Amino acid sequence: MQQSPQSSHCVMGALAIGLSLMAQPLVVATAQAQQPKPNILFILADNLGYGDLGVYGGGELRGAPTPRIDRLAAEGLRLTQFLVEPGCTPSRAAFMTGRYSIRSGLSLVAVEGTAIALPAQEVTMAEMLRDAGYATAIFGKWHLGSEPHSQPQNQGFDEFYGIPPAATWDAFLKVPQGRQTKSLDIPLDEGPQIVEARTGEPLRAVKPYTAEVRREIDWELVDRGTEFMKRQKAAGKPFFLYLPISRTHFPNLPSKRFEAQSRIGQFGDSLVEGDAIVGTMLDKLKELSLESDTIVVFASDNGPQGSVAREFGGDMPDMGSPGPYRGELGDVSEGSIRTAAIIRWPGHIPARASQAMVSIMDFFPTFARLAGGKVPDDRPIDGVDQTDLLLGTSATGRREHLLTFVGPDLLAVRWKQFRAYFADVAPGRSGWGGANVLAGTGGSAAQMNGYPKVFNIESDPREEYNIGAMYEWVIGPVLKSVGEYKGSLAKHPNPPAANMTRF
Repeated sequence: MQQSPQSSHCVMGALAIGLSLMAQPLVVATAQAQQPKPNILFILADNLGYGDLGVYGGGELRGAPTPRIDRLAAEGLRLTQFLVEPGCTPSRAAFMTGRYSIRSGLSLVAVEGTAIALPAQEVTMAEMLRDAGYATAIFGKWHLGSEPHSQPQNQGFDEFYGIPPAATWDAFLKVPQGRQTKSLDIPLDEGPQIVEARTGEPLRAVKPYTAEVRREIDWELVDRGTEFMKRQKAAGKPFFLYLPISRTHFPNLPSKRFEAQSRIGQFGDSLVEGDAIVGTMLDKLKELSLESDTIVVFASDNGPQGSVAREFGGDMPDMGSPGPYRGELGDVSEGSIRTAAIIRWPGHIPARASQAMVSIMDFFPTFARLAGGKVPDDRPIDGVDQTDLLLGTSATGRREHLLTFVGPDLLAVRWKQFRAYFADVAPGRSGWGGANVLAGTGGSAAQMNGYPKVFNIESDPREEYNIGAMYEWVIGPVLKSVGEYKGSLAKHPNPPAANMTRF
């Protein structure tokens, strides 16, 4: 039977309406399936050793209980093979860019008065997340250079409050040390200052950074962090709050109310205070009903400081513990680059411990995926997306190796459970000394005879037995990872490496 043109139009119209009605629930379902962007609270401890926290073998056994961080670990993912770079600036650069610090010229710890600074062309995590719709703030320590282009308010952060951006927590000592040695006589208002700025603004001095301010600075950061989270919740905007706190960086001057709270002097008091800081931030999230919407990360930037921090106003060493591993801040051995990291996101990240190898660089691409951000495709990105590991759909993660640089030199590589050294790293004054320590202030590295030293970290965590001759097959995969890195330099050469001795 042949349809009339009119009936044909009716059928076509009905079909269009039907298709429209069928499609409408799909649109609604798709919108409902889209998860809101998670908030990110990243608390970065300073010079906290692998063996300092209770869940990593320290805590109460070390004379300084850490119940709040231990509880956070019970609620989230505790990484037992979290790897960083050998010092504050290198690790923070790697975290911010998702790249080895040497690619930014930041493979040494920044010192005020030097040209070591984050290049303007780097894309930071804050820039990536701000472009994805996030409010961004950093309260605490930046330590990536004082050049205007390298300051956090010009590198993606909406708000910054903290110590000078090229300085670390002991900067307040400049005034008394200068007067004591009669080499500098600096008025307080011309010494290190607490500073603040918003996007695109110049830094404003808030007050002199003194020993008294150092004692209480973390609680200022907590208050500012809390206020920032409240504002973003009211605005309905996802946030990235980067809270690089002072605990447990030398000199560990605890707040008055935390003095004598541990059994191991002011380092222990500072460790207890750091635990309370983390606990307070977690309590604030709960009060704001943001727990289930927020990824919380607690991590350390490198291993413990020790060689120059034996005593400071007390009779106990002001230093942390690398646990079973060898090394400290500034070394290239395991105790320097393996630290604590805990990640919690209720309802998304299953609570467990994982031996998977994760680098501090991996947070950049991982957060990009979870937040809908864009990873730059015009430069090498050394971090890998570990989302599947976090969410529990992968047990092993996506990393097998990690390179370790100091200044211009590639000194060591981790490949699986093996650690290979390309220089004969001599012991300095390190409290965790041995044949493979580059103490940050007292060690040295010499050329070897062409064969790397190799250690099995799992069977030999103190790195005492060179198995390079017995396990020579390990050298091939180690050098392959080096070759891949070197290959990336042909198209993307590094800037001049950080340097304060070679002119």
